Amino acid sequence: MTDIIKLSRARRGQGGRIHAVEALEDNPADALELERRLLEFGLVEGARVGVLHEGPVGRDPVVLDVEGMRIALRRHEVRGLSLQLDEADAGA
Repeated sequence: MTDIIKLSRARRGQGGRIHAVEALEDNPADALELERRLLEFGLVEGARVGVLHEGPVGRDPVVLDVEGMRIALRRHEVRGLSLQLDEADAGA
C-alpha cells in the first residue's frame, strides 16, 4: 500500500496522484475561490502531480508538474490536497 501525505509536505522529486481535494481557508468565500482555482489548474482527484522545485525560503513557493503542466503555488494553497505517493516515494 502506498503512503498518503499532504501535498504541502511533499519534497522535491516526490510525486503521485491526488487522493483528495479540500480548500482550507478560514473564510468560506476564500475557500470556494481557492478550490475553484485549484480545479482550474487541474488539481483534481486522480491527477498525476510531481514536485519539481521548492523555493529557497521556507520551501515556498512550490513548482508542480500537473499532468505535464507546470504551475507555482504557495504551500498554504495546497495544504488541503492529499497526495498518494508513487511506490518509489512511499516510505522514503
